[in-house]
Amino acid sequence: MAPPLLTLANISLTFGTTPLLENAELSVMARDRICLVGRNGSGKSTLLKIAAGLVEADDGTRFVQPGTTIRYLPQEPDLSAFKTSGAYIEAGLIGADDGARIPYLMDALGLTGEEDPSVMSGGEMRRAALARTLAPEPDIIMLDEPTNHLDLPAIEWLEGELSSLSSSILLISHDRRFLENLSRRTIWMDRGETRSLGKGFAHFEDWRDEFLEQEELDRHKLDRKINREQHWIVHGVSGRRKRNVRRVKELAGLRQQVRDQKQVVGSAAITVTEGQNSGKRVATLENVSKSFDGRPIVVDFSVKIARGDRLGIVGPNGSGKTTLLKLLMGEHEADSGKVDLGVNLQPLIVDQKRESLNPEWTLSEAMTDNGGDKVSVGDASVHVIRYMKDFLFLPEQARTPIHALSGGERGRLQLARGLRLPSNLLILDEPTNDLDLETLDLLQELVADYKGTVVVVSHDRDFLDRTVTRTIGFEGDGKWQVYAGGYSDMVDQRGRGVQARKLAQKEAQKAAKAAGGVSAPAPKGKLSYKHKFRLEQLPKEMEGLELKKTALEQKMADGDFFQRDPDGFNKALADFQVILGKLEACEEEWLELEVMKDAAE
Repeated sequence: MAPPLLTLANISLTFGTTPLLENAELSVMARDRICLVGRNGSGKSTLLKIAAGLVEADDGTRFVQPGTTIRYLPQEPDLSAFKTSGAYIEAGLIGADDGARIPYLMDALGLTGEEDPSVMSGGEMRRAALARTLAPEPDIIMLDEPTNHLDLPAIEWLEGELSSLSSSILLISHDRRFLENLSRRTIWMDRGETRSLGKGFAHFEDWRDEFLEQEELDRHKLDRKINREQHWIVHGVSGRRKRNVRRVKELAGLRQQVRDQKQVVGSAAITVTEGQNSGKRVATLENVSKSFDGRPIVVDFSVKIARGDRLGIVGPNGSGKTTLLKLLMGEHEADSGKVDLGVNLQPLIVDQKRESLNPEWTLSEAMTDNGGDKVSVGDASVHVIRYMKDFLFLPEQARTPIHALSGGERGRLQLARGLRLPSNLLILDEPTNDLDLETLDLLQELVADYKGTVVVVSHDRDFLDRTVTRTIGFEGDGKWQVYAGGYSDMVDQRGRGVQARKLAQKEAQKAAKAAGGVSAPAPKGKLSYKHKFRLEQLPKEMEGLELKKTALEQKMADGDFFQRDPDGFNKALADFQVILGKLEACEEEWLELEVMKDAAE
């Protein structure tokens, strides 16, 4: 059996006086698919950085097989030192990396290479960082929350791309479906330790629950044993008044064992303050249309929403989900059609943009709106420390500034602030970003128990499947369709998932071409980074294909080849046809780019 590409042994790390990692272990084999799971703050990202060689542990060893290449995707990419996204992606190439995959990755991820990092969105920066990480096809790819800020088409593309690679993958994500589809081994970060499961994430939660149940049973047995020993010490028969020193020492050892046990951190106690009942009819849209600057966002859309409905909205970024949501809430006026809202509506919007949070506020100030030590939860008043504990914050974090919190902690804070208010219409706009799996479970339970109406906008397929009973899907060109069930049900009914707007446009162009249409002329203006890079790479690619073509021609010219090895001859002939096709495609692409270059000049 081949040795591991990377090994971490007895890794320990302490921040301040709190141990974060204690004797953590990790090994990565060739073509491994490993997911790191655990609560926010359990040390997943830190262990990944140690594995990538970016953070040095206090103790333990890290060994990487000589020649092994590693690429790491950070949770928050920093492009500030680069003028364009293309320069950032290209700077990730090291040594013998040729970057031939860069144009393909940029095209798949919707980038031109000319984007200015100072004005790029979180999703664009994430896509640029993914292109930089995946371009060299390293031996080990380490990904920290790769799906954050990505829409569904990008997530599903990334899933397929990673599945096709021969690289080993070490992955952190809170997207259940993503983990289930990619992982084959699971490392659980629990109370500073690593616990390994030789199966993918789909088997993890049952295994974790069994482990915790057994741990609780063992703790109960230990408590009973201590009680028996204490009873013997105090109530031993009169003939044994003189204490048995060995039994006394054993009792002290058992008590120390209890003290040394690390208790499982409690669960978040997420509750929502429900307002008065709304009317039976929450909203009715009849043949509603809405456009901006001539672009249709919603076209002839109708839906009826009743009290208690659970509605999901899905579509690629830029499809108009927010516009549709605002039409449903009466915040936008329709260009045509009719929007009828019900009575007694008390909407509550919980989004994950966290724009309302002042980074200089302390956690306590954010909970209390910068005043006092009480949190108003509906009609009741709760002490801020108690309310913090309900959302898994420690009392000593009360004075922690918002900017020092992790992404997951800011997510929990946003939930805590929003759910204080009474409501009967709950709008969850991307609620799953940065939340750990346990908090997601409780948020799902909250939606299930909520007596009002829920509308969810999300790119998390598993969350949608678990929470909504109807799904509004984007069909392209401003068209929206209502499907029964969650995301998977929608896929079953329509035969596909959410597609990128660019992909839909490409398919429309193919259809027009097949119908005898003419493709649009090449755009004028300077060539994009992607086109320039491709124009430089194509001659080398064609030269390589010509060499392969010549070699196969010489091989098949041998008159005895077919008689000697008919299967080999047929394979060589098939390879020759494939190379001819690639060569023809490269020549056509090169000619098109040369025409674009001449037009730009």
